[in-house]
Parts: sequence; structure tokens; C-alpha cells
Amino acid sequence: MAEYTHGLRIEKHRLTLPLVWGAKSDLRMIDVFARVITRRDGEDLPYLVYLQGGPGSEAPRPGDGNPSWLKTALERYRVVMIDQRGTGLSTPVGDELLEMSVSEATEYATHLRADSIVRDCEAFRELLGVDQWSLLGQSFGGFCTTHYLSRFPDSIAHAYFTGGLPAVGRSADEIYALTYEKMAEKSRQYFRWYPDDAERMQQLHDLAFDGELRLPNGDAVSPSMLKSLGHLLGMSNGAERLHWLLEHDPWSNAFRHDLHDTLPFHLRNPLYLILHESSMADGVRTAWAAARVRPEEFDEDPLLLTGEHLMPEWFDELPAWRPWSDVANALADVDWPKLYDENALRLSGARGAAAVYYGDVYVPLEHSMETAELLPNVSAWVTNEYEHDGLRSSNGKVLRHLFELAHGERLR
Repeated sequence: MAEYTHGLRIEKHRLTLPLVWGAKSDLRMIDVFARVITRRDGEDLPYLVYLQGGPGSEAPRPGDGNPSWLKTALERYRVVMIDQRGTGLSTPVGDELLEMSVSEATEYATHLRADSIVRDCEAFRELLGVDQWSLLGQSFGGFCTTHYLSRFPDSIAHAYFTGGLPAVGRSADEIYALTYEKMAEKSRQYFRWYPDDAERMQQLHDLAFDGELRLPNGDAVSPSMLKSLGHLLGMSNGAERLHWLLEHDPWSNAFRHDLHDTLPFHLRNPLYLILHESSMADGVRTAWAAARVRPEEFDEDPLLLTGEHLMPEWFDELPAWRPWSDVANALADVDWPKLYDENALRLSGARGAAAVYYGDVYVPLEHSMETAELLPNVSAWVTNEYEHDGLRSSNGKVLRHLFELAHGERLR
């Protein structure tokens, strides 16, 4: 049965799938939910699967102008939006995971990575009865797309990446080391743009050091957590958002509430906390890589802000996070299987296009271009016009450009 909203036709699907793909003796099952979105009844267009960023976030909910690129996608495709396993309506992971033992919860979470997400996608492809479909991978969704090309290349007509060509064959240490370099550049650029904010950030750092910088619930924000506001600098309007936050009196309700909402990690999506580093693990153990490779200058200089760098001590500092500490530490000690196969990628014949953002602080240019070399038929478009959220912030321009590149059309 279809639903209709804002001129869109939305068809819902729910599959009950194995928690552990390929394990015949493991009978645990989960639900995985997807929406198929078209402009009208009976529209016979090919399918495009949107694989969102994360990990740990559900697909966007389609509505009036949301997401901003959807209208452009629907000109060529029926769009499939899957709530990746553990999120949204797909047997979501929440506090009930903590009712398991640490070993049980850790083992459960290991089955929620890109490799399992891709197997779920294959089940939906078979449900829809199509031999091939195309993929649009944003950020972590691009990591999923790259694994898809490593494992099931014949299922993919075109692959589109937006800020999502991952590092292949690189350690988590190497990836995070490079992202710190990018964040140092962004931090210095920010304080050149807003020199008065340097004094404000120093004041906040001093308050945090003294345990006086607090969230609305009274929890103290440590200096290292304060620095994580730098994650804003990787987005299109992030510098302005940080500047507007720093305008507020740090003792005001407005500042405390805005600070809480602006910090990058929250318990609404606990998978983002406990599985974030695993998304960088291509056959390695992460062992809290972002914390281990953090340069000393970031500890010494309050004006060097961090990005998507999770610190293990935050699980002890914030009371609401403490129940997740043991599971997070256990997952940091997992020897993760490889996600990408360089030879398979070279042989995949993958066609498509990738937006590679020149200043991307989350998925660095250098590693993305190494991966682009493995996919010669995926046109890499390097641009400094957009930040990591270019798919969303460009109102369809980035996606349209990728379509034109991939299909050899005259660029507008």
C-alpha cells in the first residue's frame, strides 16, 4: 500500500533478515525497513539506492523539499531509502542493548557494519526484482558503496559518491593523522576569519579546564570535548554556526542549550558513538586511533579544534555515556575484517562519478584520490565550491553534475 505526501508516492517495505549473514547455525533475525519514492503511480524508472552518512543514522524522511537533492534524483530514478540496520525502523539499537552482557552487546554490534548493510541491500534488490540498480553514497554511505563494489559489482549500474571515497588499504591511524592535519588548517583559517573569537574560545577553554563549562543538565564539558566543536568547520555554514554560538554569554541558557545541540556526538544514535571508528577499519583494530594519534599541539593549543575525533575519556566524563563505556572499549579492541578488495575494485568495471571535496576534513582528498585510481570509470570531480555536505547544501547541483559526468552529458 502506497502513501502520498507532498506530491511523492512512497511505498514501504520491511524484510526480516539474518543478524549474521552466512551463519546457518545462528537464527537471530532483525527487521530492515525501506521506502521506495517516486513522483507518480506507475513510473517505470531505474532504482537509485541512497546510502546515508553515519554510521548509526537512519535515512532521511521525505517531505516538502527534504532532502534537498531528492527532486533532482527523481528526475531519473525511483529512490530507495533504507534505514540501515540498527537505525530508524530497522530494529534500532538503543539502551536495550545494555541489557545484554558486554560480550553479547559487543558481538551484536559487530554485525551492524557496512558489510552487513550491503547484504541487506542485496535482499531488497531481489525483493524488487531488478538485476541492477544504482547507488548514491554520502560519506559513510560511500564506504558502503565501495564495499558493495568489492563484493557485488554486477548488481550496480552506476555508483555516485559524495564525500565518500574511503581510504582503501590504509590504517585507521593514517586516516586520523591526516584528518588532524586538515582540522589544523581549518582551525587557523577560522580564527583568521573571526579573530575576536580566539579570545572567546580561550575563555571557554579556561572554564572547561576548571570544570565550570556545563550543559543544561549540569554535566561538565571537558576541554577536549569543547574542541570537538571544530566538526562544524567541515560543513558549508559551519563557521557561521560556530561564530554565532561563541557570541552568546557562556553562562546563558542560550549558550548551554546551543552547545549541547552543536556537539557532534549524542546518545540519540548510540551506534555513532560505539561504531564510528570501525567505519575506518579496513582489516585492522582501531584501539581508539583518534585518541592515540592526536598530535601534541592539539593538547597545547586551545585554538586547534578537532572534528570527527571521538575520545574514550568522554565515556567516563559524561554520566549518561558511562553505561556505554565497556561496550565502546570492547569494540575498540575488535579485529575487524577487511571491507575493500583492491583487485575486485579494479576489476569491477564500476561506472559513475564522485564528488571529492578539496577541503574535506572527514574524508580527506588524498586518500579519496588514491581510491579513485582503482575506479577508472568513476569520474572524480574535485571541487572547492562545497564542503562535506555539498549533496545537501547545493540543492541538487552536486548530484546533477555527477549524473552528467557519469552519463557523458553536456555539462550545464
